[in-house]
Amino acid sequence: MDHEKQRARYLAGTEGAPPVPPPGGYRGARREAFVPSPPAAVSVSVEEEPKKPANALGWTALTVAVLFALTLLGTLLAGSTDILYSVTMVTAQLVVVATVIAALLSPRGRLLGAIALVVTILFNVATVGGMSALQTSASGNYEGMKSAEQKHAEAYPGIKGTDPQQTLAQQSLEDVRAQSESLFADIRARLTDEFGYTWVAVGDEDLRPERNGYGGESMLVEYTSQGWATEQPIQDDDRKYAVMAVINEVVIEHGLWELYSFNDPAISGIDPGMITKLYGSDDPRSQHTWEYYTENYPDPLRFYADIHDLSNDQDGGFLAARKAQQARTGEPLEGLQLFVLASGVLSDADREEFETRLQDYPGYE
Repeated sequence: MDHEKQRARYLAGTEGAPPVPPPGGYRGARREAFVPSPPAAVSVSVEEEPKKPANALGWTALTVAVLFALTLLGTLLAGSTDILYSVTMVTAQLVVVATVIAALLSPRGRLLGAIALVVTILFNVATVGGMSALQTSASGNYEGMKSAEQKHAEAYPGIKGTDPQQTLAQQSLEDVRAQSESLFADIRARLTDEFGYTWVAVGDEDLRPERNGYGGESMLVEYTSQGWATEQPIQDDDRKYAVMAVINEVVIEHGLWELYSFNDPAISGIDPGMITKLYGSDDPRSQHTWEYYTENYPDPLRFYADIHDLSNDQDGGFLAARKAQQARTGEPLEGLQLFVLASGVLSDADREEFETRLQDYPGYE
């Protein structure tokens, strides 16, 4: 009976399934861990083909491409833009391309042909020619395209549109320099006596060659004098007018015309909008800059007297501009400044050569 009960306990609810093992499993039973065996190694024997050296066609393509690239670079450095676009150079480019294509079609020349192709793409008539054209345009060097007549005109010693006899008759560079220094000295002395101003030199004298209008440089120069500036600001309007009145007296004594105000719309006739852009306002009483001018026409000396006034700086922009200028020249931020310009002046030392060279240019002016 007990045996039947125990058996019934194993069979209850199994619905025909195999009986579950007793707790702890059957006596003597073992479990083997399943370890998959590695697949058998497959041995494959591969024979490597020996590499064949590049043939002569590949080396020829690479050599031709490199030599042509060096030729283009040499022409570029020489500035010969016209040679780059010549029939000979274009024909040589086509020969190089044909050689490279032939090397690419050859199995043993393909690698060197590909390298030659890269060289040809980087250095060809179109690419290097474009670089040479930009270089020529920037430097103004068109020697290879100029006629003998153009090259002759390029050496003209005067300035196109200016009568060379007028150049010889007007003040020389040395005359302008001497008159400028004398004029500055008298203005400084008068303003120091009347208002107690002290002065500081601003910048250095500058001489720039003038272009002759035919593609070359003339023997004439543009002269910019060393400037002078007060170390004290001038902000009162009445004082500004008084200072300009004294300067006007001195310039007349030195043979110049009366001072002319650029910043006053009632005098200059300049559009008020433009005056505001240049001087901060169209009303002199609220302008940050006063600019007065005169000259000694027909001689070349041009005189400027400017007063910078930071008390009329509306937004700080003028102060920033003045600080930038001070960093370049060391000049005071505000106050009176004097300087002279003269365009197209000839040095006394060059006068004889100028007259000699003019003999080769009859009818030029």
